[in-house]
Parts: sequence; C-alpha cells; structure tokens
Amino acid sequence: MVGAEIKNMFMSSTTHCASATKTPPNQSSSSPGQPPLTLTSSTRPMAAGESTTTSTNLGTKPKKIIIQNNYGEKLVGLLHETGSKEIVILCHGLQGTKEYSMMAELSFALEKQGISAFRFDFSGNGESEGSFGFANYRKEVDDLHAVIQRFTAANRVVSAIIGHSKGGNAVVLYASLHHDIPIVVNVSGRYKMDRGIEKLLGNDYLERVKKDGFIDIKSQAGKVLFRVTEESLMERLNTDMHEAGPKVDRDCKVLTVHGSADEVIPVEDALAFAKIIPNHELRIIEGANHDYSDHRDELVPIVLDFIKANVHRVL
Repeated sequence: MVGAEIKNMFMSSTTHCASATKTPPNQSSSSPGQPPLTLTSSTRPMAAGESTTTSTNLGTKPKKIIIQNNYGEKLVGLLHETGSKEIVILCHGLQGTKEYSMMAELSFALEKQGISAFRFDFSGNGESEGSFGFANYRKEVDDLHAVIQRFTAANRVVSAIIGHSKGGNAVVLYASLHHDIPIVVNVSGRYKMDRGIEKLLGNDYLERVKKDGFIDIKSQAGKVLFRVTEESLMERLNTDMHEAGPKVDRDCKVLTVHGSADEVIPVEDALAFAKIIPNHELRIIEGANHDYSDHRDELVPIVLDFIKANVHRVL
C-alpha cells in the first residue's frame, strides 16, 4: 500500500543494535550545475502495490523534472505542463511516491482545467536520492521549499500545495513556516502525532527503541519494510501540529478533506485542524477510507473546485 500511514501490512517488528547516519552537508538548491526544469518524458515502473491511471487515459504524458534540494540530493518529479503561469505542487504520503494513483488523478484533473501540476518524490522515496526516514517532516518541508523556489525562479507562481496523509502534514507545516503559498489542501493529514505508534511498534516501543537504537518493521513474511530509528521516532512524537496550525497566515486559504471511514487516521484529526487553522474549510466525505478507494469521484472535484475558486487571488 502506498501513500498512507502503514496499515495492517505490518504484522511484526524486531529490534537490532543502533547504527549512525550521516547528515549530508548543506548545499544551495540554486547552485551552479542544477539541471533545467524540463527534461525527458519518462516515468519509472510502478512499485508493488502502486496503481495509477496511464497518461493515455487522462492527458498528455508528463515531463520528468529533476530539482536539487539543500542537501545536494536530486528530487525527481513529473510536470503536467499546460503553459499556465500558475502551478500546483502535490506531495505523497508515508512510503508513497509521485506514482500514487491519487497524485496522478489530481494532477491530470488540474491539467484538464489548464492548471499545470508537479508531483514529486520526497528524498529517500521513489526515484529521488537520499535515505528514507520514518519521520523526516522537517526535511520534507525543506524538499518542498526547494521545489517551490525552483519554480518561482523560473517565473512560475506556485498557487497551491496539496498533500495526502503524511504529505498533508508536510503542506500544513510548510505553510506554518513559509508564508508564500496562498492555497493549501490537506487530504487526510495527521493531527495527533502519537496516535497509531503502539499499533505499529508495540506497547513497549519507547523502551525498545531507546535500548537498541531502532526498530525494524517487518512484513508477515519477515521482510524488513523500513526502519524506525530513535531519532525519527522522537521527531514524529515531537512534531506539534497544534502549535503549527495557528501559525498559518490568515491570508492562506486551507482546505482539509477527510474520509469518515478512514481506518488509518481518524476523522477526529480533521475536526481538530478545523479548530486551529485560521482561514479553514473542512469537507468530510462520507464512507471514504484513507485512500479514497471508492470515493475519488468525490475527492477530485472537491479539491479542484477549491483551487479554482481561490486561484484568482494569486494571478
């Protein structure tokens, strides 16, 4: 499953001794040698569990783009180019990629409305360089900032950012720190950051991660799916959405969409966002799960209509 906060696919976890990771040196995203925005038309083969509708069904084939983040890592994305000055950036969720079907459907829907869209892999995910991290919220905000700066430098107006699940956290956190985006769409983002940890890691996760340094998350077949380090676990637990929400500018229009039947992040989290974000609209889709598997026909027009209704403010 891609783009969601890990569901029932994780059946067991084991601990091992700690290992150190090296933080790459800080490097400007506008450094010499950065590749031009538009490269060749291509996409990678989809990973297991991913699904997307092909460009032949929905629109033109998007262009592959490479953007360097502040750590010197290449971020790979797909640009749905319409020639519009404005552009919308889309952010995937935990263990997701730009190929996640929701990201593709929203991008093609925007393209059909004449609005360019860019969906990309956060560092450590998909085709992008870097190491995968269980939390990485601050770094993903940095990745998003590098992407926005790159398009702004190319004389484009980033009119909206959209994020699903963990990507929803990224866009809200971004708006609380950088006050340069007028429209934010949070699709099923998490508000209560400690919720779901015990189900994933076990009741004694704090003791085990402090003792051994990390916990490996394994599939039922025993395959290591990813590693939760003590550092990444504490970053998630210390990420405070209640503190971030009120810091979003009142001029920034925020939409939160959530499914009433979300089995990964409960709908109560959406209600909490609605209470603390200043200029906020809440839409609950009745019966929708975390991936909106049977409710994309409701999700896509809600997001599209919200962006179309507000994009005139930035053009």
